This record gives sequence, structure tokens and C-alpha cells, in this order.
Amino acid sequence: QVQLVESGGGLVQAGGSLRLSCAASGRTFRSYVMGWFRQAPGQERDFVAAISGSAGAARYADSVKGRFTISRDNAKNTVYLQMNSLKPEDTAVYYCAADDGVLLTTRQMVYDYWGQGTQVTVSS
Repeated sequence: QVQLVESGGGLVQAGGSLRLSCAASGRTFRSYVMGWFRQAPGQERDFVAAISGSAGAARYADSVKGRFTISRDNAKNTVYLQMNSLKPEDTAVYYCAADDGVLLTTRQMVYDYWGQGTQVTVSS
């Protein structure tokens, strides 16, 4: 079992930055692909970014490429999402997720564990 707890959400003006953190329990954190997803009101949950266990590879949704950076610190069992140049359309609840596979998948049904989410609101 892996428990995930997100933090770092909040209210920010357009053009600003936030860094989300996701702390994971368990001794095998480095074996999991970690992903970030987001869900805006009335919309489906969408893929944002994913990172391999070794942090050697990452994948991003087109909508966030060049603005968001996913990273991880396996010594701290934590994955991060640095969000820069935020836009009002980035407003959503952001979730982190863990997958015990090896592919950087965008499919949320593949991920085994989920956090409770953290709200990000970007004002115009």
C-alpha cells in the first residue's frame, strides 16, 4: 500500500508560480512511476505529467509543456510539480498518483494509488 498526500495548492494570480508536493509512504517509492493529474469543475480528470522511478524520464501534457516541471526526491519519498506562468485555465484540483508499472502512461486507470487532491486557483 502507498499513501499519497498532496500539498502546496492555493490562490495565485495569472503569471505566477506554485510548487505542489506529494509525500508518499512506503519503502518502495523509487519503484513507482509518479503522475500528476488535474480536474477542473465539471470536467474529466486529465493527465498533467509523469516521471519515472529513477527520474530519468518525464512526460507532459501539451497544455503544460514549457511551463510545468515534474521532479522527485526518492530520499524524501516526494514528487513535485513546479508550475510557472500559470493561467486561469490551470485552475483545478491537482492529484498525484502512483503506478507500479514502468511506462509513463497518461491513462489514469493504470495508476494504482491516488492522493486526496489539492486545489489550485489562478485568478485573471
